[in-house]
Amino acid sequence: MTHADRARPAADPHIVVANDDPRQLRALTWLLRERGYRVTSVPSRAALDALATGETDLLLLDYGAIGAEGPQVLAQIRDDDRWRDMPVLVTAPAPADLATDVAASVLRLGADDYLGRPLRVEELLARIEAQLRSHQGLREVRAALRERERELERARENVANTHELVDIVHEVTGELSPSAIYRVLARRVARALGLSHCSVVLATVGDAEGMVAVSYEDPAARDLPIMLERYPEVIAALEKGRPVLVADVATDPVLASARERWAEERLSVRIRSTATVPFALDRKRCGVLFLRTTVDERPLTTEDCEFADLVVKAAISSIQRGQLLERTKADNRRLETLATTDPLTRLLNRRAFLDRLALEVDRSHRYGAVLSLLMLDVDHFKLVNDNAGHLTGDSVLGQVGALLQSAVRSVDVVARYGGEEFVVLLPETDSEGAVAFAERLRELVSGHAFLTGHGEPLHLTASIGVSSFPSPSVRSTEDLFARADEALYRAKANGRNQVRV
Repeated sequence: MTHADRARPAADPHIVVANDDPRQLRALTWLLRERGYRVTSVPSRAALDALATGETDLLLLDYGAIGAEGPQVLAQIRDDDRWRDMPVLVTAPAPADLATDVAASVLRLGADDYLGRPLRVEELLARIEAQLRSHQGLREVRAALRERERELERARENVANTHELVDIVHEVTGELSPSAIYRVLARRVARALGLSHCSVVLATVGDAEGMVAVSYEDPAARDLPIMLERYPEVIAALEKGRPVLVADVATDPVLASARERWAEERLSVRIRSTATVPFALDRKRCGVLFLRTTVDERPLTTEDCEFADLVVKAAISSIQRGQLLERTKADNRRLETLATTDPLTRLLNRRAFLDRLALEVDRSHRYGAVLSLLMLDVDHFKLVNDNAGHLTGDSVLGQVGALLQSAVRSVDVVARYGGEEFVVLLPETDSEGAVAFAERLRELVSGHAFLTGHGEPLHLTASIGVSSFPSPSVRSTEDLFARADEALYRAKANGRNQVRV
């Protein structure tokens, strides 16, 4: 399979390539256009101007553009609603002694991913495709959510035009379950029209049997099966999809077959008139509001039928609105998860972790509580990608995340910070306790057999840096990260597979 054959989020995504090296700029532009992307190539200083000219799906930015001005450039991108969710992939030279510092720096500044030079075509295209898929998924969820919100707004605008109808709708909308709304519907319509008989019958076109869901005249008659052939007006309303009024049961042709049956069975029917109003919640849930008057009561009129039809439409709208609200809430939860979760490991992503960390540091300030931060880096992880491939590397990172999550307390927070780097926040934990826990994590990683899907399992080690708040050298969130990062650097410089404070 070639790169062009791989599934991508949308046709011809637009990528802005910002790079000050003309040769690299030409090469990247040619490569991406060959793979079907639309490419705008500019010098690094023109990156923001290029973004402002139209919709961009991904920014491929060289590290040289975010040197001294880095925080300002990436802050402008993340603070602008047009680009807040746009993936930013940073490329940079990657000598062994600088790779970790550069990656941590650009990720903290707001980049979504980092790729060291010299660039490898396979890895570059794979990371671009992964970021574009994630970005496209987020846009689709948000678009669906906006459409549902518009549908909800349209439903709210469906207002009744009579005081009686408004009163009934208010009571109906106080319920969300269909069964509760059916009960309100039968009771309120019967009382509003002065009827003795009103029920909700559930059935669909072609059914031989229906079910009485609720009955105003007999509250105990719930989920009562009936043979629809005995109620021709119900069948007619379902088939026509509009209300059927039988003003006179004794003469209306709709009930001709029913009158023959009554005569054969010598039944004395005291019903004077009926009105049958169909409704449909969805393809599977249909039925009618079935109104009847006796020979001692007035006959039903066209106005009664129209009123009942308005009430039924409002009730069905209420049920659908309730269902829409539930779906919208579920979509909101999914959207929140998408925005705060790393798609590879299912842990918190960097942004969500930083928000949580700020809250915990503020709490420590106010209440004098201690907390500790662990920065964990999988040793020699590049070899996993090089030797076993990026799919295996992604699988291993997912296993590392699950391993860390299984080891922490419910109050602790685990996140993927970027690449093969993870962070663990330990509230109410001092430096001594954090070091002891870090040692347990280190042993847990080194003693674990990571599955690859083929061949022998992998055995890896991890280096961990620890910092605690408050302490003489840690007065802020930035200090906490800086000290943990320095400790992690010492752990890796001293031979890896160790914990440093």
